[in-house]
Amino acid sequence: MPTGLKKRKMVTVLSIDGGGIRGIIPGTLLAFLESKLQDLDGPSARLADYFDIIAGTSTGGLVTTMLTAPNKDNRPMYEAKDINNFYLEQTPKIFPQNSQKNFLTSIQSAVGAMMGPKYDGKYLRKMTNELLGDLTLEQTLTNVIIPTFDIKHLQPVIFSTIDAKQSSLKNAKLSDICISTSAAPTFLPAHYFEVKDNQGKTRTFDLVDGGVAANNPTMMAISHINREMLKNGSEPMDATRLQVLSLGTGAAKFEGKYTAAAASKWGLINWMFNNGSTPLVDIFSDASSDMVDIHVSTLFQSLNAKDNYLRIQDDNLSGEESSVDIATEKNLKRLVEIGKELLKKPVSRVNLDTGRYEKSEGEGTYEEALVDFAKRLAEGRKLRQTNESSHKDGVLDYRNVMIFVE
Repeated sequence: MPTGLKKRKMVTVLSIDGGGIRGIIPGTLLAFLESKLQDLDGPSARLADYFDIIAGTSTGGLVTTMLTAPNKDNRPMYEAKDINNFYLEQTPKIFPQNSQKNFLTSIQSAVGAMMGPKYDGKYLRKMTNELLGDLTLEQTLTNVIIPTFDIKHLQPVIFSTIDAKQSSLKNAKLSDICISTSAAPTFLPAHYFEVKDNQGKTRTFDLVDGGVAANNPTMMAISHINREMLKNGSEPMDATRLQVLSLGTGAAKFEGKYTAAAASKWGLINWMFNNGSTPLVDIFSDASSDMVDIHVSTLFQSLNAKDNYLRIQDDNLSGEESSVDIATEKNLKRLVEIGKELLKKPVSRVNLDTGRYEKSEGEGTYEEALVDFAKRLAEGRKLRQTNESSHKDGVLDYRNVMIFVE
């Protein structure tokens, strides 16, 4: 490593998992982190000022958009502290709950799940369209990555600011992207839309929730950085040059939610809908998130750079806490408390053998880790501003991402 390289700016990545109403948990963590940045740099500090890339899937995609979509003053539409209020106010309308739960409503829910999505998605579409209007992907205040899945062509569609700036056929409206990445099968309807370029060409999209492809988009963000490096003739970015914060939305690892004895008797309907839960959706989303964490943890550990990667996840959820859509006042407030309690818990890292999170000795609490993370982000931003003004040392600059070419 050349002399002085350690002082150059790290490439900073924020990643937010999918998880429906459980987006309240990372929302709580992000509010804390932004408050610490404001303590350091003043009340106008926003997360979009510090992260080169923000990636989010499903509910994480909504949070990503809230943090990066510009308002009339070309500043982020939402402060991080406003995210939870948004969830508390809006999710009961997105996921309306039956006022009375009894045998009849349970039968109606089961029949409804077989006949169509659990929720019609009309309020989500109306709210998203009104909030974001005609804002497009290229207008985000830092680079974003939001995955979806095209069911017509059976392939992931990854929306990114960088791609949107390079091709107008990839510059979709943020409202369409948010609706698409949130269209969880069985819960919300798939979303169709079109994008046209200046030459009159049209690209069509038939999309569902990005969680079926990448519920945890951390690896996707890292791969995106490496893709840009390779396109510009540089060596891939290694983990020693990355500073990554990956936020989960909670999981029910210890609840024993399903058993082989019960599942061995299930048919198609039970796998899709069982006692108010959706086993296949739960399994695929958790497996996706955990596999990414295992891969990323292995990557950073193999390069002796584990401190550059902080994954915050609570795998002790149970009952209604672990649902994606039980948007009762009681459950939503409980999720806020879970987020606050998580800040006080010791930093844990995934055991590569068991897949469970275990206390990491000597790393303190998540609150302390985020305070330290905020200091590193603030230092990195000052360094970026210095390098932007001098523009030396072979800097590759695409939008706000500053990557230093060795």
